Amino acid sequence: MRILYCTSEANPYAGSGGLADVAASLPKTLRQRGIDCRVVMPLYGTIPQYLRDGMHYITNFTVPTAWRRQYCGIFWAEYDGVTFYFIDNEYYFKRSGLYGFYDDAERFSFFSRAILEMLPYIDFHPDLIHTNDWQTALVPTYYYFFYSKNPWYYNIKSLYTIHNIQYQGMYGWEVNTECVGIPEDCTKMLEMDGKLNMSKGAIETSTRVSTVSPSYAKEILDPWFACGLDQILKHRAYKLCGILNGIDNDSYNPATDFHMYANYTPEYPQGKEECKRKLQERLCLAQRGDIPLIAMVTRLVSHKGLDLVRGGIEHILDNYDVQFVVLGSGDKEYEDYFWYLQNKYPGRVCFCHGYVPELARKIYAGSDIFLMPSKSEPCGLSQMIALRYGSIPVVREVGGLRDSIHDSQDGYGNGFTFRNYDILDMNNALQRAIGGYWNRDGWRALVYRAMTSDNSWARSAGDYINVYQDTIDNWN
Repeated sequence: MRILYCTSEANPYAGSGGLADVAASLPKTLRQRGIDCRVVMPLYGTIPQYLRDGMHYITNFTVPTAWRRQYCGIFWAEYDGVTFYFIDNEYYFKRSGLYGFYDDAERFSFFSRAILEMLPYIDFHPDLIHTNDWQTALVPTYYYFFYSKNPWYYNIKSLYTIHNIQYQGMYGWEVNTECVGIPEDCTKMLEMDGKLNMSKGAIETSTRVSTVSPSYAKEILDPWFACGLDQILKHRAYKLCGILNGIDNDSYNPATDFHMYANYTPEYPQGKEECKRKLQERLCLAQRGDIPLIAMVTRLVSHKGLDLVRGGIEHILDNYDVQFVVLGSGDKEYEDYFWYLQNKYPGRVCFCHGYVPELARKIYAGSDIFLMPSKSEPCGLSQMIALRYGSIPVVREVGGLRDSIHDSQDGYGNGFTFRNYDILDMNNALQRAIGGYWNRDGWRALVYRAMTSDNSWARSAGDYINVYQDTIDNWN
């Protein structure tokens, strides 16, 4: 089975979020399963020089971009046993960041078309092309209109994965004339609300559509979650499936993680106490091992449930002997609130502004309770990482949080959950977690269940292989 995995970011080369983790871990696991999975991504200017030194030039050609043609170079490298291809165009990709530029529509329409133009040059005919989010959404659309009748490209299937339906690649129609280049009589496939919608085009033209958790696949059929695409998705629901993402258990391993103050295992968890003490020392919190440390590692945006935190965490801090640490950055209103909270509760609250990967690992390892009260969460990786490090998640039952965290009230779960987007419900779940912490024997058993939960890519990769094979064999 030959798979081409198309992504706008992948670790270790370039990343801004969870997609980079997925694009690194899933192809690696597929290769270990004997699947010929290769990755293609842009050759960004931000890629470190030591990684560039391992790249090899293949060729160059020009890519049709609406009414003109643009230079494209192809490089390749191998990392963790996976072949990576890099699309080179310095005008589009030699910039200070990955996204957020005025011409993103042009940059990623070029990238999508270049992926298909590249295939004969690298002599790789995939059985299936796996595209991810709006930045590669035009790949199945371009294939449908321009390549599907070409004998060399015959019978290539496609899977389009929606990681977050909020980001759809929606632009005015002038973008089609200037850079997308879909024929006027075919633009119906991409039209939504009078605009060009790249995700809509991918849903219409790809062989299959997936999301990053089974619950999210159901949720996006509801207007509340679908951001306007619910009717399109309902019409194409026969294509839709949900596969829960995983984490790299080799990277996130408390027994070997060198970022931690001390290592530990589910069977010998004593090192977690040292991780907590050293974290408290670093963050200027009272060094107490007898109280629960609640943590969040998150982007500070509204859909992460921060309105609930802002409305309810002070009640917890006023009525329970706990500590609270937040690592993240984002909207100023939330940043200001956490600065205020730190000043109000000195020695008990710490706000760490920004994102520091090694500190994130130390927070996972040193915290007792991990809070994720998300308004929406397509999959979520933080709760899986928290489980791996024995920090018990308190989550809202939404998206991938519902699929990966199960309430421990019955004695068999791995965390604490609540259903409604409500401050009282969140606080009730937090209070149950705090109460559980004082039951030391029960808490040790819960930590063991959490750390031994299977959220590895070995599980998720098997689900992807089944979808790939079914799509290749049984879908037209």
